[in-house]
Amino acid sequence: MVFSSIFVKNNRLTSQEHLARIRKVLDYIDQHLDDELPLEKLAEIGYYSPFHFHRIFRAVTRETLLGYITRKRMEKAAMMLSLKKEKSLEEIFLEIGYNSHSTFGKTFKKHFGISPAAFRKNSPENFKKIQTIIRNIGQKEVVFEQYLYQLEQMKFFMENKANIQIKEMPEMKIASVLSIGVQNIGNAYNTLISWAISKNIFPRENVKMITVYHDSFKVTAPNKVRIHAGMLLEEAIKNEGEVFLEILPKGKYIVSRQEITLPEFETAWNALFLWMNENGHQFRKECPYEIYHNDYQEHPEKKCLVDFCIPVL
Repeated sequence: MVFSSIFVKNNRLTSQEHLARIRKVLDYIDQHLDDELPLEKLAEIGYYSPFHFHRIFRAVTRETLLGYITRKRMEKAAMMLSLKKEKSLEEIFLEIGYNSHSTFGKTFKKHFGISPAAFRKNSPENFKKIQTIIRNIGQKEVVFEQYLYQLEQMKFFMENKANIQIKEMPEMKIASVLSIGVQNIGNAYNTLISWAISKNIFPRENVKMITVYHDSFKVTAPNKVRIHAGMLLEEAIKNEGEVFLEILPKGKYIVSRQEITLPEFETAWNALFLWMNENGHQFRKECPYEIYHNDYQEHPEKKCLVDFCIPVL
């Protein structure tokens, strides 16, 4: 990420320190979407003045603070409207920090171009992702992108390539680096590995890399999705620069070990979520993640041996 030199001139912080501070704010926002999120409170969490915080937040996320919070709330509402149809509209707007149906409805329609009730009515039982298209006349239209594969083909993929288990996963400590957008995940891993080399914890035998997904590709654009590049630790660490200690909670997970190529990852995730729905499991409010068991570049067919992990109730 590129930062303006004014940040260093103003408070002598490095870009890594800005990223670390903004990451704390993003964590807080994700955990408190149902609360009021005033500028002053969030600036305090990041140890900024409100004036500097607003500008630095936009430099890191490429969004205004209000735009980011609104998008996160609307994306969460869209997922609940489409996948939690037993929830009332009132339950949904209260869960994302709105106090009135009118304000929620206007904000949702401005974001997606359609009312919450119409969105819920139009959402199919299974879909790959939600997209908003801007037509020539400037109007927004919601499109539920369907799977390229028929459901039977997805099932065949899982039956032939996936070893699926319901497992109790242990709590895991990882060192992690934030990436906003899939385009930055490579840089995040480079930062993580450089840090690990400096601490003499990489390379080592049986090291495990872990990618943690804090947003869903079903509703968040790939260039905005929040991903953490991670490395499994034996002991806890102190936060340092961009590298944070992250705890992956113990609990029940759908775990699918697969040996596949990188282009097959999207199909694997889509098929596994379909398997979850068809087998009566409910998603738990934690982050899905991938655990890598090899270096795919050393594999003769460039395949990854990876566990896809979905938290469930």
